[in-house]
Amino acid sequence: MRALLFLVVGIISEALAAATFTNPVKKTDGSDPYIVYSNGYYYLTTTTWTNIQITRATTMNGLKSATPKVVWSDSTASRCCNVWAPEIHWSFNAWHIYYSAGTSGTFDNQHLHVLEGSSTDIWNSTWSYKSRVTIPNRDVWSIDGTLMFYGSNTYLVYSSWDGSNQCLYIAQMTNAWTVGNATKISTPTYSWETIGANVNEGPAMLYYAGRTFLVYSASNCAGTGYELGRLELTGSSPLSASSWTKYSQPIFVSGNGNYEPGHNGFFNGPSGNIYMVFHASSTSPGYCDGSRYTMVQPVYWHTDNSPNLGSPRALSDAIPEPS
Repeated sequence: MRALLFLVVGIISEALAAATFTNPVKKTDGSDPYIVYSNGYYYLTTTTWTNIQITRATTMNGLKSATPKVVWSDSTASRCCNVWAPEIHWSFNAWHIYYSAGTSGTFDNQHLHVLEGSSTDIWNSTWSYKSRVTIPNRDVWSIDGTLMFYGSNTYLVYSSWDGSNQCLYIAQMTNAWTVGNATKISTPTYSWETIGANVNEGPAMLYYAGRTFLVYSASNCAGTGYELGRLELTGSSPLSASSWTKYSQPIFVSGNGNYEPGHNGFFNGPSGNIYMVFHASSTSPGYCDGSRYTMVQPVYWHTDNSPNLGSPRALSDAIPEPS
């Protein structure tokens, strides 16, 4: 009986251990992470600079050891290089990857581009290049494209320079790679948005209890100021800047030995619970390079249904697997 009891306890302990993970989920080249959950798998993308890679697994622990699959590389001169921030989205009845890329030897020619998957299976899809996203009224440097779904419409949200300010813009989409005119919805004006450079970038949408939030990265990614801010859609017209309310304080800053947290995304677990993925650095000041690592942790909520992101969890924390 005692041996059986020890066996049962051992099995339970093993199951509990298997149901948690520790960060980082990706140790190197973990910048600008994005996760989507589909058909029982988590799919992770990050910036690798030279190509687009997808890692998949059924758990966060699995992502840590899974082998990435290169799904796209490009020798076309106008989009060969500086491949940044790929994100996988289901839009217009297909899987699409949105990413930034430009020319060799400079960061000055970055634009948004779209790939389309051949099937509803992300892993087994063949990815084809569809188009550069051309903004009719602002065909200029653009990065960090993400999608916003509101009512029956789909919107592109992205970052672009306006003079000395890197701002956030939104445009309505007519298909996965065609948009209308863009509206500026956020300019870096607070002191915590202008450390090292005036930057709003890396927009990520967060939906909860009928509220629509946009969480973004602020200040220069190199230095001591990178952190997350927040907008909320409080009006009825996403294309109107007056429909967006900007919060005056950052929502997520350095903590527990993880510095300059930023460029986050949100994803749902199997039961619909919401989790946050982001990158951080082990030292401060941080750098805009492959030393940044990918972290995942749950999203919590205040009583008014606004997000409570807390702070970056310690790397020693055992975090429950997404549910």
